[in-house]
Amino acid sequence: MPSSEKFRDHVLQQFKGELRVTTRKMMGEYILYADGKIFGGIYDDRLLVKPVPAALAMLPAAKKQLPYEGAKPMLCVTNEQIENSELLLRLLDAMLPELPAAKPSKK
Repeated sequence: MPSSEKFRDHVLQQFKGELRVTTRKMMGEYILYADGKIFGGIYDDRLLVKPVPAALAMLPAAKKQLPYEGAKPMLCVTNEQIENSELLLRLLDAMLPELPAAKPSKK
């Protein structure tokens, strides 16, 4: 089941309009970027983030879930956590230094 634009818009709004957070639609789901780095995605109306050490430390009870079959597990951010804008911004700030740099485009 593809994710809804309404859920995507709600998640983006919780990042308080942070301009560095953008999405890219891919096969009915949304990849989340910040400062050009992929930090998570919206899959089946679930916010999933990469399980980097900072995310594991900040979301110790988060369950690992597959975004889609054959993918690596990611951490599921609960709806209650999504409603906490400050938590999302702190999580993003903590994760960014641990994420790999964006790969150059092959164009």
